[in-house]
Amino acid sequence: MDVSRRTAAVTGALFLLTEVAAIAGLALYGPALDGARYVVGPGADSRVQLGALSEMVLLLAVVGTGVTLFPVIRRRHEALAVGYVCGRLLEAAVIAVGMVSVLAVVTLRQDLAAAGDARTTTAVQVAAAGLAAVHDWTFLLGPNVVLGANTLVLAYAMHRSRLVPRPLTLLGLVGGGLICVSAVAVLFGLYPQVSAVGTAAALPVFAWEVILAVRLLTRGFEPARPLPATT
Repeated sequence: MDVSRRTAAVTGALFLLTEVAAIAGLALYGPALDGARYVVGPGADSRVQLGALSEMVLLLAVVGTGVTLFPVIRRRHEALAVGYVCGRLLEAAVIAVGMVSVLAVVTLRQDLAAAGDARTTTAVQVAAAGLAAVHDWTFLLGPNVVLGANTLVLAYAMHRSRLVPRPLTLLGLVGGGLICVSAVAVLFGLYPQVSAVGTAAALPVFAWEVILAVRLLTRGFEPARPLPATT
């Protein structure tokens, strides 16, 4: 297996890993996202902590896709390659903030249970609700706004370089733009992020990443084409 084929396979595997880890993290976090109720209940701390572990895997995979694709894209579009790496780092940073906020909800629940002081319950519930809200905002900004922007950059770079078939890059361009528009609609309260409309808006990006991953794993990048002559 040559270097290009190996790079494509690793990148495809990382994209699939981001999807699995993101879905697992969100599913496992579920109980803690209702922060005020969670801190006064029996808790599901081990489940939430497992969700945090999934998010850490997600962070590594997100950064990994930027690192593995950087030398491939740089050969044709250095600025886009740098922009994509920086965008993936920003996406990972936003996700990390959300992960820490959820873990802080777990800490509040444990501290409240240990203290056994009913007088502090209301204050702890308010704090937990605020931390859950932080996660909700990072979920909007990271896996929607920043992810959408990163998808647009990568799909455009691949479209220009013809690293993968153009119908696939067009799916990325449409999906990236759609999820960004949807995020703005959610920001202004037109509909909830976790809703039928929000899910439908996210499906093209999901399809882009899964199909791209399968393509890279099975076929690799398209053969390099010569650069156009300059005058």
